[in-house]
Amino acid sequence: MIGNLYLVATPIGNLEDITLRAIRTLKEADIIVAEDTRHTLKLLNHLDISKPLISYQRHSNEKRINEIIEKILDGNNIALVTDAGTPGISDPGEEVVKEAIKNNIKVIPIPGACALICALIASGLDTKEFTFIGFLPMNNKNRKEKLKEIKFSKNTVILYEAPHKLKETLKDLRYIIKNRRIVLAHEITKIHESFESGTIDEIIEKVIEPKGEYVIIIEKNKQTISEEELNELSLEEHYKYYEKLGYENKDIIKQIAKDRNVQKNEIYKQFIKTEPKNL
Repeated sequence: MIGNLYLVATPIGNLEDITLRAIRTLKEADIIVAEDTRHTLKLLNHLDISKPLISYQRHSNEKRINEIIEKILDGNNIALVTDAGTPGISDPGEEVVKEAIKNNIKVIPIPGACALICALIASGLDTKEFTFIGFLPMNNKNRKEKLKEIKFSKNTVILYEAPHKLKETLKDLRYIIKNRRIVLAHEITKIHESFESGTIDEIIEKVIEPKGEYVIIIEKNKQTISEEELNELSLEEHYKYYEKLGYENKDIIKQIAKDRNVQKNEIYKQFIKTEPKNL
């Protein structure tokens, strides 16, 4: 009989933030797959659980994924955990999940702590619609494009950031999206948990020596985008802007032509040349 893959959420700080179901699943699993086995071992020792551990990290090769899948196909129930929070969110575990689904393995989520949700609900910003981006790209071009998406987003946006990159990211946000309101969530559920709310300038002034884990929640764009700002976008960015607003393909072409004061056939021809993924 084929085993199951359990995605087990673990505490993001406070060790009391683990469900009874998560504890039972970890106890009953044949093997636990962990991002960092040393980190997970501390939690297991706290829970008085002893199980075989397999490491699976961002840079693990395909061979390790196949090893995990084979063990499940051989009948082992595997619990997949990340260092903190819900596995699969900005986490290498998503690749194991994809491969499990390809092999008709049952994937069972065991819900629990999630930093982005905790940060969002305590931020005081709009929670009806939000966009989770995770970590911004390192590549300058991709990073700039993602920052532009944030600038025009009509949803609350959530980012993760490491302490050594926090100041740089705040400055990049200030440069692209201007001085919008943000909330900086720090060390959620831990002793030094804090939520700082204010303009980006105000938050930058408060960040002196970043330490620990950070979540940045960015207020949605409440302003109507000017024609000038739209025309500063690339054709594909312009397309994505209207696509996110729910426009249909033909309506997007028509609206872009109107914004740029050109014939819609001209816009369509440009799309044919650039071959964007949308068309």
